[in-house]
Amino acid sequence: MSDLPFWFERALNTPSSSGAVTVADANIVFETWGEVGKPGVILVHGSNAHLEWWRFTAPFLADKFRVVAYDMSGNGDSDWREQYTGEVLAEEVWAVAQAAQLGPRPFVVGHSFGGYVALEAGHHYSADLGGILFMDFTTAPPEQFLEWGLRAEREGVEPGRKLRVYEDKETAIGRFRFLPEQPGVHPAVLRHLAEYGLKQVDDGWTWKFDPCLFDYLEMGVAQRDKYAALKCRSALMLGEFSEDEGAFYADHMAEITGGLLPIITLPGTYHHMMFDDPMAVAMAVKLLLLEWHKQEHQQDYDKQLALLRNTADD
Repeated sequence: MSDLPFWFERALNTPSSSGAVTVADANIVFETWGEVGKPGVILVHGSNAHLEWWRFTAPFLADKFRVVAYDMSGNGDSDWREQYTGEVLAEEVWAVAQAAQLGPRPFVVGHSFGGYVALEAGHHYSADLGGILFMDFTTAPPEQFLEWGLRAEREGVEPGRKLRVYEDKETAIGRFRFLPEQPGVHPAVLRHLAEYGLKQVDDGWTWKFDPCLFDYLEMGVAQRDKYAALKCRSALMLGEFSEDEGAFYADHMAEITGGLLPIITLPGTYHHMMFDDPMAVAMAVKLLLLEWHKQEHQQDYDKQLALLRNTADD
């Protein structure tokens, strides 16, 4: 009998379709689940990650949503750029949503650095979004903000750096780690993520992510103002035991919204919560987005209900 969790095998056996779209001269690859015509959801992974971070979440949303996960530029199988900006990363979100046929006012879910990308998408496109769920990503008060972009200027790193190359694939897989590290993730999950994240080169195997992604990318103290100016709904999901410093300012985000920000803390989970308890993550996301979709279309629902009642009275 397999010791694999039921969700692992079910997720891998759930059909999905691959696609790609060109954004600012870079090829961006994506994967879709669910039928066209259902409410749309785009899943945005974190730094040094890839679309397979969502492999064990997306299939369990696809009964109610049209879902897409993608490799942002500089990650996975998407192209690298000479320089990255928040605006072009936001453009990728919107372009993928359109190419994947998510329909009007899609929802955005961003994990960790993907939360920053989701915020940039909200800054540029929030009037056209149904809502943004930030997963373990918060905006700090300006006086506590720490810039972790602009590495070329801030840390004096050399551009054009190369990733470490491992002699063989198994050695590379054995070096795969989460940042921050966390306990209890099934070895099969780690292997799946590592295998997608590797590519073969002349001297062996190396990772697919661009080590220079943050050299010229500015996070910016304006995050707080961008969040305050959002024209769509937002919510926050946190891992109870997360040690990621980017997730420490939920109270500040709640204060910006006058205490109205929905905050969901998943018991027993860490920063990469989608691997601690993927079913809890998927069901919490599903319920939240279904409620947002209901609110979005409440006027239509009310009209339909009134029409039904009038018909019954006649």
